[in-house]
Amino acid sequence: MGRVIGIDLGTTNSCAAVIEGGHPVVIPNAEGQRTTPSVVAFAKTGERLVGEPAKRQAVTNAAGTVASVKRLMGTDTQISLNGKNYAPQQISAFILQKLKADAEAYLGEPVTEAVITVPAYFGDAQRQATKDAGRIAGLTVRRIINEPTAASLAYGLDGGQPQTVMVYDLGGGTFDVSLIRIGDGVAQVLATCGDNHLGGDDFDARIVAWLAQGFQKEHGVDLMADPIAVQRLRQEAEGAKKALSAALQTVIDLPFIATGPQGPLHLHAELTRAGFDAMTADLVERTALPVRNALQDAGLAANDLDQVLLVGGATRIPAVQAKVLRMVDVAPSKALNPDECVALGAAVQAGRLGGEALAAGEGLLLLDVTPLTLSIETVGGVATHLIERNSTIPTRYSRVFTTAAPFQSTVEIKVLQGERQLARDNTLIGNFTLTGIKRAWAGVPQIEVTFDIDANGIVKVSAKDLDTGKQQGITITGTSNLSEAEIERAARDAALYTGQDRERKAAIEALNAAEAALYRVDAALGGPAGKALPREQKAHIKEAQKALERALRRKTAEAMTPADTDALTAARTALEAAAAPLL
Repeated sequence: MGRVIGIDLGTTNSCAAVIEGGHPVVIPNAEGQRTTPSVVAFAKTGERLVGEPAKRQAVTNAAGTVASVKRLMGTDTQISLNGKNYAPQQISAFILQKLKADAEAYLGEPVTEAVITVPAYFGDAQRQATKDAGRIAGLTVRRIINEPTAASLAYGLDGGQPQTVMVYDLGGGTFDVSLIRIGDGVAQVLATCGDNHLGGDDFDARIVAWLAQGFQKEHGVDLMADPIAVQRLRQEAEGAKKALSAALQTVIDLPFIATGPQGPLHLHAELTRAGFDAMTADLVERTALPVRNALQDAGLAANDLDQVLLVGGATRIPAVQAKVLRMVDVAPSKALNPDECVALGAAVQAGRLGGEALAAGEGLLLLDVTPLTLSIETVGGVATHLIERNSTIPTRYSRVFTTAAPFQSTVEIKVLQGERQLARDNTLIGNFTLTGIKRAWAGVPQIEVTFDIDANGIVKVSAKDLDTGKQQGITITGTSNLSEAEIERAARDAALYTGQDRERKAAIEALNAAEAALYRVDAALGGPAGKALPREQKAHIKEAQKALERALRRKTAEAMTPADTDALTAARTALEAAAAPLL
């Protein structure tokens, strides 16, 4: 069995890790970086780009580039890139494929299994979508775990005294807070809360809006109407946000960003940390309510906390750190890189599932919770709660209901997720019909409804007529997720792209090797040894050289077929064999 890796599939950046020598280590990507931008693009040639290459070309190919797709997981939204539509799961699968390929190159063996993290406040449809993305990428998802919980595993907090920890996770697109009690080798999540539409992207957007408004006021030009200008603004906004985490002021310069009646227009702005804090104060304040709710659900006060862990790149913002300190009066720990600790924790869980030997303090037993209340709709449109939010998972709960009308032979079971008292105010995540109920007066039939939540937070619901034994059930997949056929088709498409990527890499290597061989042979022929060669031998080398030049002429990696690559490699090999005495 191959190694199981841990993956943090992030909004802004993603990261993979694995157990080495009993400890989790980050897997560097092909570009030598420890995190991979969660960006996917399709070039005009149809070539797929993922990570840093996709991010670098985003300004000139805004219509063919997508980022922050994590916020769309579990929805029906279609993403259009160069005239073709993709589901969010497919885009996420491209990112996972990149991480998988980098892990295989690092480990020197195939990788087929992974533990993937999700925001603690992700609902069932979003978790299912994440699993679907893993399947499309060719990965068996052994476990879905919550990001804050993974972070606590990364810190290895069971090495000391029992403690209660708050994990404050403000990433690129989502915010979560989890309260975890750790002791005796067990990490038990007491409560979790969050906001799936709050993160570093929102802080960037405030800077973008400020820059665009200032430019329009000065020059009368709306930069937000120009996709290329918007992309440049976003990149500069992200850089300014990061700069202000260390400096009190930063300068933003964007030359030639627009054209006016007098010619090119340039953007120049100075942003202070105080100004940035003022424009984002409400975003920072939005993290307070989930913290209060989590503490209330766990039955804790702020002074019950022993540690606070910061997770996610946006927690580097000084105003965020100051807000955390004001809320709980505990200095946050900065022992681990907030961009990497979630992947490291996922690797710890992956190591446990894969039977890896873990160092002391890294073998916590994980007891997670379900983030949202699960209900069924009953008479009058009421949402009858069966499993309350922050219940420890895996869990199973049954309750007996009856019919509302006389002589009913069928009952429709509507499964809801959310905290509201009325069904219409919650999210419908699935429904099914129980048939074959024994006909009787209203209130007589006994129908047992059972909710079963596994360790991944995936929900199964069943209903059984206790009189007739008739039973029906579903595994909730959410109406927004892909069908089985769509998942299989997307997996085939993803495999096709993987093959194309492999062919393109082979073509690039063949082109580079051919050009290098021509250069070496040219240099050798011009040297003393080349001049001393017999005429016949030199003619033989020249002939092989011309054959390689013909094979190389006007070739590009994008247009080369595998046959072209093979022919180029054969011509290079022939030249190197003919010129062997010189090389």
